[in-house]
Amino acid sequence: MTIKIDYKKELETASKGMIMIHDHVFLIKLLVRMIVRKAKLRHAGMILFEPALESYVLAVSRGEAGSRIPERFLRFEKTHPIIRIFHQKEYKYLIDTRNALVFDDIDRMIWHESVLGSANGSREILRDISEQMPMLNSVACVPAFYRHQLLAVLLLGAKHDGSRLEQDELDFFSALASDVAMAIRNAQLFEVLQQEVAHSRNLFIQATIAFGSFIEAKDSYTHGHTERVTKYAQKIARRMAANGTLNVTEKFFENLHIASLLHDIGKIGIPESILAKKENLTPDEYSVMKTHAVRGADILAALPDFKGCLEGVRHHHERFDGSGYPDALKGDDIPMISAIIAVADTFDAMTTNRPYRAALTREYAIEEIERYSGVWYHPAPVEAIMELFEEGDI
Repeated sequence: MTIKIDYKKELETASKGMIMIHDHVFLIKLLVRMIVRKAKLRHAGMILFEPALESYVLAVSRGEAGSRIPERFLRFEKTHPIIRIFHQKEYKYLIDTRNALVFDDIDRMIWHESVLGSANGSREILRDISEQMPMLNSVACVPAFYRHQLLAVLLLGAKHDGSRLEQDELDFFSALASDVAMAIRNAQLFEVLQQEVAHSRNLFIQATIAFGSFIEAKDSYTHGHTERVTKYAQKIARRMAANGTLNVTEKFFENLHIASLLHDIGKIGIPESILAKKENLTPDEYSVMKTHAVRGADILAALPDFKGCLEGVRHHHERFDGSGYPDALKGDDIPMISAIIAVADTFDAMTTNRPYRAALTREYAIEEIERYSGVWYHPAPVEAIMELFEEGDI
């Protein structure tokens, strides 16, 4: 009896694990091993782009000793047909229908003019690939893109039982490859951050800003959101210091700056179907969305220099009356750095276009924030943003 694999569940499990692993080679090894085991393949491998070499290398290979290719044994230039067919836009249509390049489909594609389309060299590149794939013991190749950049190619060997790869399996591998690309990019950014932290604090701040922009690459509707929240949070905190409701050192403002830039970093682990949904989220979807606060703090906890901003990231959705998340903190138990970000985040969210509604007026946003002062929001940052608004400074 054949056991049907719940690929959606497998993808969700794999995606949750990816976000916490910052060594991208170790991550790929785990995923390739999982693919071989779950899909019952003879072998699988991952061709990975290495920026230092400006080429692709077979970085990971798992499976039967007689089937898999030794790791780092092969190097693929950008002119290699398996790289070129994914790398060049004119060949994109050849893989769109299957989300992969499948060896059994190639012969049919070569001899059907309607399939080949008008791209020059389509037949030739398919012929070249039909020669290369058997040499790699691969029956399918699945690309992994990050913002149109080919970061990796997943090589899939034959199944142990000799059966074909079904479309739901290819869809799973394609979705997994997409998440792998995001995780690789995420891990690479962490590696860059760690290197830059070692050089100087200024470089670290600049890398943090770049890291914040990575969030917006995942959620196009929040373009500029992190920068605006950071600006509003700094103004609110400075006003609180001026009116006597905040007595802190300059280090607080530095931590607030970083926490504001990265308050939504946990959204890297939230599916785009939820982030960009135009209708109201279902209760289950909202539960997933709420995990971004904890995910964000967990991601940053891996880097010691982020220690001072963890509270701001984890608790920016807590509410003064204790009805917030993730820890239902109440009143002054909510860190002030979080309380400030909460007000700044709310103001920007209300006054910009969202997937599910158009932007509200600044006057309406201020009125709503004032209405929930002492209920959802700490009164001190609310008082500060009202003063700034009345003066036309926000």
